[in-house]
Amino acid sequence: MGLRREGQVRKRRVLRAQLPIIGRMDLDPDAAYLALKARDARFDGRLFVGVTSTGIYCRPVCRVRTPRRENCRFFDTRAQAEAAAFRPCMKCRPEIAPGLSHTDSSRSLAHSAARLMEHAVHGGEDLALPALAARLGVTDRHLRRIFQATHGVSPHGYLATQRLLLAKQLLTDTPLPVTQVAMASGFDSLRRFNAAFVQRYRLNPTQLRGAGGAGRAAGRGAEHALRLAYRPPYDLDAVLGFFARRQVQGVEQVDGLRLRRTLGWRQNGDVVHGWLEVRFEPARHEVHVITSDSLAPVLGAVLQRVRLALDLDADPALVDPVMARLPLPPRPGARLPGAWDGFETAVRVVLGQQVTVKAARTLVKRLVDRLGTPVDTPFAALTHVFPDAERLATTDPEIIGKLGIVRQRVKALQALAAAVAQGDIPLHRGAPLPATLDALRALPGIGEWTAQVIAMRALAWPDAWPATDIGLMNALGSSKPGQARLLARDARHITALAEPWRPWRAYAVMRLWHFVETSE
Repeated sequence: MGLRREGQVRKRRVLRAQLPIIGRMDLDPDAAYLALKARDARFDGRLFVGVTSTGIYCRPVCRVRTPRRENCRFFDTRAQAEAAAFRPCMKCRPEIAPGLSHTDSSRSLAHSAARLMEHAVHGGEDLALPALAARLGVTDRHLRRIFQATHGVSPHGYLATQRLLLAKQLLTDTPLPVTQVAMASGFDSLRRFNAAFVQRYRLNPTQLRGAGGAGRAAGRGAEHALRLAYRPPYDLDAVLGFFARRQVQGVEQVDGLRLRRTLGWRQNGDVVHGWLEVRFEPARHEVHVITSDSLAPVLGAVLQRVRLALDLDADPALVDPVMARLPLPPRPGARLPGAWDGFETAVRVVLGQQVTVKAARTLVKRLVDRLGTPVDTPFAALTHVFPDAERLATTDPEIIGKLGIVRQRVKALQALAAAVAQGDIPLHRGAPLPATLDALRALPGIGEWTAQVIAMRALAWPDAWPATDIGLMNALGSSKPGQARLLARDARHITALAEPWRPWRAYAVMRLWHFVETSE
């Protein structure tokens, strides 16, 4: 064995000796091992197991032979496992495991930083630690200390893991050139990408691509197929029903277990348009994502949008016990349908003010037909990309008014579009919640109901509560005669009713909406 190889082995042994410090699992290791033996998908993404005899870390659902208990080390995150010098498994692929949702960490500075890092990596942003700390209103020294204490790794180590795992997924699932994978993963040079990859995974990107079988993707022509996992149970009927009742011809289509739609993305001054198809695979607890070739430069951002829109990172073990307190029949696997595009969702919420779902859908279709960008797709139902913020902000108000949208609503739409186009209001999961809510409320025509629904869907805020929503009032008053029904029409009263549903009142909103919409 050469000196370099001996040094690498010695380093891994030293790091693994420090495992009690690096891996800070709240779950008892013996209980974690039982979850591993059972291949329990409910723990997928909530724990990872490093196997000392192989130097590899896996998801708890991995189908390889269960390792011996004394060879297992358990971690909260992939970053912790990689900090301990374990490499990701090529079979179960830790990069497709569900992450932690906003529900797990809505008040944690360290988790807010992690969400911003994930958004930056997948969105192609260059986010330095001082800039990240400034966004969160703390010093970078304080952020490093808090982040290390919470996640067991440094911010730099966490960011490196996110970038490398995104690169691993793109290398495995797509035929993208290695240079394009490096750029899409946030590396500013191919040399640095190759060096980081070899140092962390002990093989170069081309070797991993050969072992991972990316040749399978090369035969798909102008499409890229990727996989993402979720924790069961998952209320498919409720989620797909929500999107089906709101689908707009030309932009989206729900077809059985498939959901298709168009997407637009602006990156580094360039605009790309394309389409995606999401297919649920319930038996595997996965969704398979196929995208047009035009979206190849932004596949990381597309994957993040899919995770948010379908709430793939939610943990039913935390949410479902609270949803059981609702005065409704039980439906395990509650999810919070999010935004494919934050601006589009916000516009649709504004157009939905004080009208039915059907009426709002009609207005959205008129807007798409008049201002949307035509796009070529293999699906007859998908013909346009939703107009972006800049287009809507600069359109003559008279043109929008002729679509049947009242003047007050036109003013609200264009004020929102201008704020988003100028970068004053970010509409994504990593956006600062209080500041974004205040900025939304300051716009003309946007009140508390609108701000809360935008926060619920575009910002993935799990405790949003649009107290004046007529659907909530109908659901909570549907079986209450007399005075009780009148109380259910009082916003203060239904807010008091919702106290036991904190901090996941937004999930309760979706359950109540589903009850009303499917009972009509």
